[in-house]
Amino acid sequence: MLQQLQTKHQPVGQFEDTRFEKIHNVTYNSSLEASNLVAKEIADLIKEKQKENKNCVLGLATGSSPIKVYEELVRMHREEGLSFENVITFNLDEYFPMDRNNIQSYFYFMHEHLFNHVNILPENINIPNGTVSIDDLYQYCIDYEMKIKAVGGLDFQLLGIGRTGHIGFNEPGSHLNSGTRIITLNHITRVDAAPAFLGIENVPRKAITMGIGTVRDAKRIVLLAWGANKSKIIKETIEGEISSLVPATYLQQHNNTTFVMDEDASSELTRIKTPWLVKSCFWNDDLKLKAVTWLSNLLKKPILKLTDKEYNDHGMSGLLTEEGTAYDLNIKMFNKLQHTITGWPGGKPFADDSNRPERATPSRKRVIIFSPHPDDDVISMGGTFDRLVQQGHEVHVVYQTSGNIAVSDEEALKFAEISKEINSDSQKINDIIKFIKNKKGNDVIDSLDVRKLKGSIRKSESLAATRYFDLPDENVHFLNLPFYETGTIKKGNLSQDDVDIMKSIIDAVKPHQIYAAGDLADPHGTHKVCLDALFAALEEMKSEKEYMKDCWVWLYRGAWHEWDSHEIEMAVPMSPDQVLRKRHAIFYHQSQKDGVMFQGDDSREFWVRVEDRNRLTAKKYNDLGLTDYAAIEAFKRYHF
Repeated sequence: MLQQLQTKHQPVGQFEDTRFEKIHNVTYNSSLEASNLVAKEIADLIKEKQKENKNCVLGLATGSSPIKVYEELVRMHREEGLSFENVITFNLDEYFPMDRNNIQSYFYFMHEHLFNHVNILPENINIPNGTVSIDDLYQYCIDYEMKIKAVGGLDFQLLGIGRTGHIGFNEPGSHLNSGTRIITLNHITRVDAAPAFLGIENVPRKAITMGIGTVRDAKRIVLLAWGANKSKIIKETIEGEISSLVPATYLQQHNNTTFVMDEDASSELTRIKTPWLVKSCFWNDDLKLKAVTWLSNLLKKPILKLTDKEYNDHGMSGLLTEEGTAYDLNIKMFNKLQHTITGWPGGKPFADDSNRPERATPSRKRVIIFSPHPDDDVISMGGTFDRLVQQGHEVHVVYQTSGNIAVSDEEALKFAEISKEINSDSQKINDIIKFIKNKKGNDVIDSLDVRKLKGSIRKSESLAATRYFDLPDENVHFLNLPFYETGTIKKGNLSQDDVDIMKSIIDAVKPHQIYAAGDLADPHGTHKVCLDALFAALEEMKSEKEYMKDCWVWLYRGAWHEWDSHEIEMAVPMSPDQVLRKRHAIFYHQSQKDGVMFQGDDSREFWVRVEDRNRLTAKKYNDLGLTDYAAIEAFKRYHF
């Protein structure tokens, strides 16, 4: 059982760690590690039932959270002989209306990720039918419930959690004893699903879902949560009061539930975010800075004005015992933050660098800026990019994917029709126009030529932006990593081919600095795969290449999430003029303006939200008592 497994954090169950927590939970270093352990628990249950000559009844979830669990179960079947012949499955939900052959259907999802790859009997697979007539729907839902009861109930229920706190599609307002039924989807739920449907207008408004009562009848429940965008609802669910407004809180009343999380998803829990409120702490430098900035923000006072009494009143008397007085501690932490600020992201030549975030030498550095999509570079670190070029460094921008899926059909048609005006005899152009005009439904995969056109649009926009920053075209590289080139929202798994392509460009440049996207709240997952590709490349190269010993890696974040003040290790301020230059560079990405496909639940355009974010970062520094800048771009160093 997961309760007995070793985790990074102190095991749950001891009062001083968990006094705020009402649901058993464990945190792992990565979602992959956690997924493999969950898969092992499921496999062990299947084997145990086989020994007893009994069926194993599993409640299964869809979405991104359980994918790695299913991959591990498939691996166990293929490599270890795990049999699914005694397994009966019931899926939580399905969109309504939804044809099972639609690639957005959960029927398609489950067969794609699990059922097509194991020896489960087709008659043992149960997924709500999204094509049931309205007249038959009430009886259908009753029959679904009765079928679960007829096989003895759910032995194990796997769950994810939505940002509204929904489990299955039990949206806020769902009743404790609710059963399988049709439900109207919350707007936030539809927004989160919009990328897969290429726009919220294509997301169904209703769904069939198992009820809260059905889920709670399961003998064992495991809920998965990955990423920072789940951290707030996880805290509310685990530490909050039971409420129909957060349906997942009903799981507090289940006596065999475990929440399985990665570090980002658990980051808002009190024992992790503010451990000094829960227990005695070992005060290393990172935790000291975290605590001091937290107290400053809580009291809305600059760091240098915090008092002994305020530290004592907020659980930090042990910290003062170590540091002596608030005065000494405040100055130390203020200086630490002040030393993160630099106008020289590549290091200031011929200057004392002992209190600077970057080295002074070599004065002219070779720099790689990795950009997952063909606009993350200017959106996330456009001011720093501009400054690196202007300060004379050899800058290379590397676009990891083509970004073609984010170009709308309307935008592609516009370019195709312009091309036809220039060359009316081109059969390829005519075929592209015909394909786009005849395309019906968001589940149609673009032809190869259409994907190439969309990729070319992103490429030309990127070159326009990098030229604006005076970067030579030969320093702009397009990798088109294979994992991305599926033609659909669902991408392939990271492969050695992807890693080898990354290694090749790194070896060609031999960089002193690498900048990469560390924003894992990106709503469609590409950032994480691109970062994993970089980490895998660095791991393989660090002992092979001597120059890697002198390479520093800086992580930026994108339009969705920023580093907390205590996490920032390099803060690059921007003047009002530099903010405008960054905005103009973003404007060159015209296909991503005015109704961009993948903007998450934020309706603002990227340039607006990123300016607000950079302005807010500067304000946070100012509120802590540091200099008031127009905007700041923030970075955290990755040590490999």
